[in-house]
Amino acid sequence: QVHLVESGGGLVQPGGSLTLSCAGSGLILGPYPLAWYRQAPGKERELVARIGRYRNTDYANFVEGRFTISRDNGKNAVELRMTSLQPGDTAVYYCHAEPFNALPGHWGQGTQVTVSS
Repeated sequence: QVHLVESGGGLVQPGGSLTLSCAGSGLILGPYPLAWYRQAPGKERELVARIGRYRNTDYANFVEGRFTISRDNGKNAVELRMTSLQPGDTAVYYCHAEPFNALPGHWGQGTQVTVSS
């Protein structure tokens, strides 16, 4: 079975940092563009950051230089390092291996990030 397994979510105070990780299980991530999305209660899922196969990156405007996406094909994983977290960053964060050529896309199960004092 194919899985994307996320980890690293949790509760953090405003101004704090978290690093989310996503590992492929039964799925080689190297050929895929990879992304992190988030969904807050009552809101639509939105793109946070994307990294292409050649490590070109894209970030949502709200990131404002606070987050860094990276990939390690040797570890078959993608990470999202988040700093200067604010309550507005509270959401479930999802890893996504994006559809590419004939390859179908895959979603992780999501990991909760809560920013609160």
